[in-house]
Amino acid sequence: MNDAIKIIPSGGVTSPKGFCAGAVAAGIKKKVAGALDLAILSAGKPVPAAGVFTRNVFRAAPVILSEKRLERGRIAAVIVNSGCANASTGEAGYRDAEVMAMMAARRFGLEPEDVIVASTGVIGQRLPMEKIEDGIKRLNCTPEGGKDFARAIMTTDTAPKEIAVSADNFILGGCAKGSGMIHPDMATMLAFITTDAAVDAIFLKQVLKNASDASFNMLTIDGDTSTNDMALVMASGAAGGDIITASSAKAELFQQALTTVCIELAKMIAKDGEGATRRIEVIVKGATCLEDARKVARTIAGSSLVKTAIHGTDPNWGRIMAAAGRSGAYIEPEKATLEMGGACLFRHGVPQPFNRVEISNNLCRDEVFIILDLGLGNSQATAWGCDLTKEYVTINADYTT
Repeated sequence: MNDAIKIIPSGGVTSPKGFCAGAVAAGIKKKVAGALDLAILSAGKPVPAAGVFTRNVFRAAPVILSEKRLERGRIAAVIVNSGCANASTGEAGYRDAEVMAMMAARRFGLEPEDVIVASTGVIGQRLPMEKIEDGIKRLNCTPEGGKDFARAIMTTDTAPKEIAVSADNFILGGCAKGSGMIHPDMATMLAFITTDAAVDAIFLKQVLKNASDASFNMLTIDGDTSTNDMALVMASGAAGGDIITASSAKAELFQQALTTVCIELAKMIAKDGEGATRRIEVIVKGATCLEDARKVARTIAGSSLVKTAIHGTDPNWGRIMAAAGRSGAYIEPEKATLEMGGACLFRHGVPQPFNRVEISNNLCRDEVFIILDLGLGNSQATAWGCDLTKEYVTINADYTT
């Protein structure tokens, strides 16, 4: 991380100036009585904003609505619910999303078209609009409400995921939710990022895409891409200063700071994978191009065989090489070198002797690092995932019953 970028202890999505948030228990989460499940994040006025969304064909109503409204490059607020995805609900579901945005706009004195919507939860169910309406009436928005917002967006998450960093004279803050159905093909499950920097909307869209490609798109829990994935960034400009554009002196610093926030959130999601006992970090070096490095890293991190081996602390390195080999990247096996559990297991196409008990013990740690050097070039990428456990099966076998 750039030395100019500093993590703010206990920071979150309302750490940047110009943002407020709040949450209530609206009764949408049927299994958890009294849980926060309806939340607002607002800049109080339209500000530059950008988003990236799922490429799943069965895109949820809030995704369709929000992507359309973000085409203008400015929004004022996002209203979020957990417990119901409002996905595969037809025209009625889209109308529900519109009404949800309209009710939030009226509550906080905004224009409906300046409010977007995010939803997460069970697919195929209509939003409980009476509960939504009652909850919005009780919503308050304060600069101290970021932590409640982060909790309200959770579904099977075991903990909120929050981060804030300072860089130069501006701050970026963010929160995310995600624990299962995580294999983003755009951004992530739900992620909300704010900054008090003054940022050009066109530049904001590009840096969010770049940051997402290096973070959320390198994250996998179970290989399933959601219908509701969304990552949003808003820039209040409250820190002052010149507007940051692609040609500004601060452009690279802003990109690095945003990427740092996204990577930290991605790592938190990987650690909190459904049923997970350890996080896996896969580093691929020596690829001929960045695309190949990312293909290999993501394929290894997403391999069920690799994930179960890590859960069982089994140094079965052949599964890693097999996953790399099917990634579609250019690889010459005789040039590859693999390290895991603190030892070299495979070098230049030849298995290496290692202490199986020692490596197995090392794989018991909370974080497991897999380092694969392809020996072909200078490109490198990192992917994040977690082990696959019996608890994951239990959670998802009983999700709606």
